[in-house]
Amino acid sequence: MAEQAFDLIILGGGPGGYVAAIRAAQLGMKTAVVEREHLGGICLNWGCIPTKALLRTSEINHLLHNIGDFGFDAVEPRFDIGKVVKRSRAVAKQLSSGVAHLLRKNKVAVFDGAGKLAGKQTVSVSKDGKDTATLKAPHIILATGARARQLPGIESDGKLIWSYKDAMVPPMMPKSLLVIGSGAIGIEFASFYLNMGAKVTVVEVLPRILAVEDEEVSSFAHKAFEKQGMKIITGAAVKTVKKGADNVTVTVEAGGKSQQISVDRVISAVGIVGNVEHLGLDGTGVKVDRGHVVIDEYCRTGEPGVYAIGDLAGPPWLAHKASHEGVLCVEKIAGLNNVHPMDVLNIPGCTYCRPQVASVGLTEARAKERGHEVKVGKFPFIGNGKAIAMGEPEGMIKTVFDGKTGELLGAHMVGAEVTEMIQGYAIARTLETTETELINTVFPHPTVSETMHEAVLDAYKRSIHF
Repeated sequence: MAEQAFDLIILGGGPGGYVAAIRAAQLGMKTAVVEREHLGGICLNWGCIPTKALLRTSEINHLLHNIGDFGFDAVEPRFDIGKVVKRSRAVAKQLSSGVAHLLRKNKVAVFDGAGKLAGKQTVSVSKDGKDTATLKAPHIILATGARARQLPGIESDGKLIWSYKDAMVPPMMPKSLLVIGSGAIGIEFASFYLNMGAKVTVVEVLPRILAVEDEEVSSFAHKAFEKQGMKIITGAAVKTVKKGADNVTVTVEAGGKSQQISVDRVISAVGIVGNVEHLGLDGTGVKVDRGHVVIDEYCRTGEPGVYAIGDLAGPPWLAHKASHEGVLCVEKIAGLNNVHPMDVLNIPGCTYCRPQVASVGLTEARAKERGHEVKVGKFPFIGNGKAIAMGEPEGMIKTVFDGKTGELLGAHMVGAEVTEMIQGYAIARTLETTETELINTVFPHPTVSETMHEAVLDAYKRSIHF
């Protein structure tokens, strides 16, 4: 095999890898992407996008079952889980094909197979156990992503204990299920199945669900889920799992007491671990810490010319974080002089359950831990005309400001469409906006976004509508 030379080689075609490749091509770099499975990575094929298609279906199912509230009279709606899954997979396929088109458009070479470091500035590509290409480049970006973490004794088997992949393509609709873990992935699946009619139990080892969120938002979401019929057990551990012919009996221990819960299926959603294996890292300066590659503020590893981005490089495990890292990494390689290290506090986080949850920056507790004298503002959706008109009065916005400087330290939201609204606060933080600019900003009426303005006003005792 003849060696092929490039300016940049990227291992992985997910939201970090393919975005980095396109930006590199824009900057005139001859670029190659090595992808062993599907372009778009987990995000487009098995994560962000197809799960949103499923969640959209569950929102519609909820609306159809409450359609009388809007003046309609309709027969009992039914769904076909096979068609629901088919639509979700079609959406994923469409977007994965779109990534392939974008890479062709930008003249990025794509190699089908698994890539690994094979000496200085060298990558070997293999497919089905056979070497298929040898690539050379002065710069190599590792963007191989992550996979679901498996709990010993509760490994997914594709039948009774589901991974996130299994949960996205159910062959039948379970009447009951138990979700282990209440992070974004676990809560989204719990919300989907609950709104599709299943009885759902969530078990969380920590004292509260959605533990990375502000405590008030976490508590609000907890109460909303329980009101919908979800059973939530916090401060709990799964001790044993006993499989039956077509059901699972789980022993859960909480507060020194044990209980057995029998369900049709179990979903394990207990975090992820980086795909650091088989990358040829031995003998290099690349360091791995707790399953993730160690990088500096510009995504450089300890090995000259080797970089890492996205889930492989650690939290926050978000597609948009991976894409941003890919861009800043490539621009630094290209020598652009206006590249800024990423501030993770400016990265918004979103959970697409019902009600939705979104946040950016510091929680109130974290702000106080860092020594800030805080001003906190809150505003409920029940005080917003558009939310009431939509039939979505359940929600709240919370803002956290530095009492001395007026800096927006954080914003936390729960309610309908807050995942679309959080970007307003993310922009505010990126622009280093203070309360003065936010107070003087004119928000359109009637919109749910007015709650964002009111939450700022409330921090300074100026709220109008509540």
